[in-house]
Amino acid sequence: MTASTALRALREALVLEHLESENEREFDTALGVFDHPRCEIVATGEVFDGTDEVAGYYARLGLVCADRRSTLIELHHADDAVIVEVELAGTHLPSLRAFRARMTAFFVFDGARLVGKRVYGGAQGTEPALT
Repeated sequence: MTASTALRALREALVLEHLESENEREFDTALGVFDHPRCEIVATGEVFDGTDEVAGYYARLGLVCADRRSTLIELHHADDAVIVEVELAGTHLPSLRAFRARMTAFFVFDGARLVGKRVYGGAQGTEPALT
């Protein structure tokens, strides 16, 4: 395995661990894959920087969509990122309406360190914007 192949495999493993831990509501694990947790929600302009802010975002999201789950559709590697397309589904608790939306997230890396997540999509209607 070459260095670049090993780096891609490591990055992909971190992203998949993050996505699965979000689905399992294991948010300490989801945060732990980051060197420094940072999540940007492009549709709303919100930026959550640091463990406390990102953990607070997860807590807030749980109040509006406790059963949110993402399913991986595609995964692509770029020079400094892993890009995923997911289908996000769940129930918006205040309205009890089910939703399904496709979203894209860029997991940004500095070498082997995951340094940020940038989420695109999810601003229409009431669905939450987190993969």
